[in-house]
Amino acid sequence: MATAGQIDHVRLKRRIDQCLTPEQRATLDASVDQIRELPARHMLVRAGELVMASTLLLEGTICRYIDDRNGARQLVALHVPGDFVDLHGYPLKRLEHDVMALGPVRVAVWQHETLHRLTGERPDLTRMLWYATLLDAAMHRMWIFRVGRLGAEGRIAHFVAELHARLQAVGLAGDGSFALPLKQIDLADACGLTNVHVNRVLRSLREQDIMTWRSGEVTIHDPVRLRRIGEFDPAYLYIDADCPD
Repeated sequence: MATAGQIDHVRLKRRIDQCLTPEQRATLDASVDQIRELPARHMLVRAGELVMASTLLLEGTICRYIDDRNGARQLVALHVPGDFVDLHGYPLKRLEHDVMALGPVRVAVWQHETLHRLTGERPDLTRMLWYATLLDAAMHRMWIFRVGRLGAEGRIAHFVAELHARLQAVGLAGDGSFALPLKQIDLADACGLTNVHVNRVLRSLREQDIMTWRSGEVTIHDPVRLRRIGEFDPAYLYIDADCPD
């Protein structure tokens, strides 16, 4: 069992953390079964395998993805610190997608038997965990819209604008810059584009002085234009929403 205080610095999607009482935070913290440090490209969950634990990302970046029969990859979610990564596996027991660390990560782990006891004893915390999964669902719907309806430039602009908003909400992004430890091929897989196409779009956005991405660091020069190109409205992230009852 992890000791109290090991995750109290991490905002559970920040909006949720702001809604927790000190006692609720302490209860979640004390119930952690394990803190793990994992290397880049480590597989946390493989599609179809039995899932016995759920993880909260403390440091680093984790993705969820699906490969087609030819090996082409589609990223279906990207997780930043403060996100519960595979909470869906608690009721589902098996996931239809793979979960992988994109870079070195640090995670807090709850065994499902621990979550079962916690949710049985604390319906108030159950509602907060449910809220976390609903936020994930809202982001999934927007990712579907992005890949299905936006052009190449719009997809990348929306992706960058969303990540900036999410990282800013947990204190990991400045006014216009943040670390993005993805390879260009990862960005292509997230946006449903080829690596060559992504390279052209990034060059175009740089030449328009809208944003640059160099050596894992993104700098947004013109956030208004970036959001307009990506048709980005952060309302679906519920960053400023009222706390759930």
